[in-house]
Amino acid sequence: MVLLHVKRGDESQFLLQAPGSTELEELTVQVARVYNGRLKVQRLCSEMEELAEHGIFLPPNMQGLTDDQIEELKLKDEWGEKCIPSGGSVFKKDDIGRRNGQAPNEKMKQVLKKTIEEAKAIISKKQVEASVCVTVEMVKDALDQLRGAVMIVYPMGLPPYDPIRMEFENKEDLSGTQAGLSVIKESQAQLWWAAKELRRTKKLADYVGKNEKTKIIVKIQQRGQGAPAREPIISSEEQKQLMLYYHRRQEELKRLEENDDDTCLNSPWADNTALKRHFHGVKDIKWRPR
Repeated sequence: MVLLHVKRGDESQFLLQAPGSTELEELTVQVARVYNGRLKVQRLCSEMEELAEHGIFLPPNMQGLTDDQIEELKLKDEWGEKCIPSGGSVFKKDDIGRRNGQAPNEKMKQVLKKTIEEAKAIISKKQVEASVCVTVEMVKDALDQLRGAVMIVYPMGLPPYDPIRMEFENKEDLSGTQAGLSVIKESQAQLWWAAKELRRTKKLADYVGKNEKTKIIVKIQQRGQGAPAREPIISSEEQKQLMLYYHRRQEELKRLEENDDDTCLNSPWADNTALKRHFHGVKDIKWRPR
């Protein structure tokens, strides 16, 4: 199995394994699916953290309004009366004005938070350091865990306009958002390795050879964005170690230069003609007049 270290730009994303005989059409879709799935898990975790703190989403026409404005306009949150968290709610006002403030109790909040941490661990970039490959099945498992936690806390479901429900139903609208810029459509995804585009019409072995124990760094890119920057010759950590070595070496040479004192050569014991003068009886003769 060829080991692929997938990056977006210079940032590590995840590890993935594939046989050398894999069609690059299939592999590119698989990489894009894992990449986008991880982004979905991250978005869900972010929204679920807010759900645990401030309850469900307010209707779009009530978001950002003060209590007085809602009362004056006679607006009503019908879904807020239906979607009550298990075990009752605890009021915690959302200062941003996006959620209704009816947060789950402490026990249910911990259910959400524990599941969020577990899901984050599955798709974490630390999996690269631990040499753990991320698969489509692992991403689906993380999504299923998050969905199950929401069903436990909100058995009646969430409002149709709540971004968490929209994410689970694949109806999320990311247009005009920063999150939307990160998503890469499967049909528009490209894989690059060694400054070469891995064309979908070929197989992985056509580029990396038949050695199944090869490890390569591939970069995922949106079609039309051009070739990504090449990998540096040495990593940032290696560069730091190299700079540290040269700094220590310069300090050592500086200390040696400061200690290079030759005044000792004026000492009597350093006189190489002292023995000759001793035998000639001219030791300690001074030529100056008294």
